[in-house]
Parts: sequence; C-alpha cells; structure tokens
Amino acid sequence: QVQLVESGGGLVQAGDSLKLSCAASGRTFSSYAMGWFRQAPGKEREFVAGISWDGNTIYYADSVKGRFTISRDNAKNTVYLQMNSLKPEDTAVYLCAQDGASQRWADTYSITYFRPVAYAYWGQGTQVTVSS
Repeated sequence: QVQLVESGGGLVQAGDSLKLSCAASGRTFSSYAMGWFRQAPGKEREFVAGISWDGNTIYYADSVKGRFTISRDNAKNTVYLQMNSLKPEDTAVYLCAQDGASQRWADTYSITYFRPVAYAYWGQGTQVTVSS
C-alpha cells in the first residue's frame, strides 16, 4: 500500500524559508514522478512543482519560480520542496503526490505534470502559513 507522509510545514513570517519533505513507501520510489500541489481555503488545488522519475525534468508554477526548489533523494524515498522568500499568498495546505504511471516518458510528462488526475496517490498535506 502506497503511503505519502508530508512534514515540515509551519507558521513563518514573510521572507522566511521552509523545507517540506514527503516520505514515500509502498512502490519503487525511483520509478515515479513526484509533484507538490497546494490548496488554500475556498480555492482549487494548484500545481506547485514537479520532478520526473529520473530527476532530469523539473517544472514549477510561475508563481513560485525562482523561490521554490523541488528535489528528490531516491535512496531515502523522499521528495523535498525548499521554499524561500515566502509570501502571504503562499499560505495553503501543501500536498505531495505520486504519478500513476511508472517511468513516464518525458514528452508525456510535459503535458501531465500539472494535472492532479495524473497522480494516483496523495499525502494528507502539511499546513504552511505565512504572516505579513
């Protein structure tokens, strides 16, 4: 059974940094793309960052580009999201997700990475609150 467990959220001030972690189990971690999404109250789930199964392809939402960095450590079955220069509008529950397809080809990943339906498994989320 696949499990994704996020950690690292918290309450910070604008301009601060946080590093989120997502520990995965249940499938061969290194074979699956991973994504980070976020959802604020009353808003739809929003793509934040994605990393391909082999780590060679990374995507970011325009709103976080230059401030957030996604990475993965296959030896630890963990994906990370380093968040710098946080803004109040970054406040949300952050969820990690695992792709439904194993070793998805790069050309396919380029059109699926931002779609929640492409991800088969989700964590429970970790709250990030940024005060102004």
